[in-house]
This record gives sequence, C-alpha cells and structure tokens, in this order.
Amino acid sequence: MTTAILSALPEEQSSLVQHLLHAQRVMHAGRAFWLGELHGRPVVLALSGIGKVAASTTATALIERFGVARIVFTGVAGGVGDGVNVGDVVVANEYLQHDMDASPLFPRWEMPGYARSRFVCDAPLSALLSGAASAYLASADGQLGFRSMDGQVPANPTAPRVHAGLVASGDRFVCAASEAQHLRSTLQAAGHDVLAVEMEGAAVAQVCHDYGLPFAAVRTISDRADDTAHVDFPAFVRTVATRYAEHILLGFVQELSK
Repeated sequence: MTTAILSALPEEQSSLVQHLLHAQRVMHAGRAFWLGELHGRPVVLALSGIGKVAASTTATALIERFGVARIVFTGVAGGVGDGVNVGDVVVANEYLQHDMDASPLFPRWEMPGYARSRFVCDAPLSALLSGAASAYLASADGQLGFRSMDGQVPANPTAPRVHAGLVASGDRFVCAASEAQHLRSTLQAAGHDVLAVEMEGAAVAQVCHDYGLPFAAVRTISDRADDTAHVDFPAFVRTVATRYAEHILLGFVQELSK
C-alpha cells in the first residue's frame, strides 16, 4: 500500500526526497512526483501547489495515476485558536472551507451536494501523526532554533506543543489581526472552533472523501495570522518548518511500517 506525502513547500519536500531509497522522479499533470521508499514502505512525494484547486488536482493525480492508498499532508499554518503559538504543531481532526458561502441556497460553509461543512480526517493516521509530532518536540527539548528579523526569539509562553482540532482552509493568505479575529469569532459563533488557517487541506480532505481514502494532515504554526505573518515566513520555513516536517514524517512512516 503506497502512502502519498503532500508537502505545501519545496523546502519540506526536498528534505524528505533526500531520504528516499530507489528514488524516481515522474512528471505528470505538470507536476513532479517522487517515487521511492521510506523505512521500507513505498511512498510518493509531491508538492500540493498553493490554493485549493491546485491541491485538489495534485491529490486526484496521486489517486488516479499512482494508486496511493492514503494521503498525508504536511505544511505550515497561521494559528488562530487560544494557546496555538508559533512553533506549535496542529494535527487536523476535521477540515472546513472558511471561504465557502453558497447562501442562501445552502447554509454558510456547507458544501453543496454533501450536506456537511466539515470533512473528518482519518483517526488512526492522525493519532500516528500526533505521536510522531509529540516525540519530535520532546526530543527537540522545546527549542525552535528560530529568531525573527529583529533577532528575537518569538514569544511563546510554553514549550512547543501538539494540538488536535479543526483547521480551516481558504484561497486567501490571512495576514491581518482584525481579519483573523473576525474569521475565528464568526466561525466560533456557528460552532466551528478553529485552531489554524491555511490554503489547501480542506480541498484534499474533500477529494479523499470522494474516493474513500484515509487522509491526515499536520501543520506547523509559523505565525498568528496577524499583521506580521509575512515578515519572518521564509526564515521560519527554512529553519523550523522544514526540520519539523522531516522528523515528524519520518517518525510517522516508521510507525506506519511496524
């Protein structure tokens, strides 16, 4: 059974490709797919592309062209939930599209044709991701290894932690405190307590739902989706997110192989 590992960023994919045995690069649908083995298990690595449409195309190609049995997503996200800080990890247990609004034909956030607003992630895969993330954060001894452009370590009242909960996706980079707060409060008022926001996961969750494939996702919190979200993003990806993705996904595949 082949496992697909989708990465949101090239830096995350390149670190994983370096660990592939019998690596083979295949071009399909304008995308590069890396086939090989991690810990003796067949995998396909791919970049999702940015945004929901690109991610949906990639996920469909993984299923139709490469016959993968499960999809796991790794990337970064903006933290919006209470206590979700820079350097923390969020493992999604459900996904919602925060920019879906077909009202008044359908209730806001409901997916037309699905009679639901959320797609549930696979519980066993999510548990393995949580375990791998917790193990890595414990081994890292709470050190981010990241300093902002002014040389300061980002304020975090606690050592990096793993959270599990609802993640929202939309075709917009949320980078204003007022927008993030409005997004969270509006969703929360409707019973959707969102921990983080990003741009691809909900689309992949929907594709996996359509095909009946297990799906799980892990996101490293790079910012608080506020007015400074874009400032230190490249440095954070290079020094933190890439390292997180490498260790968490390798630990995940190792446990999957047992």
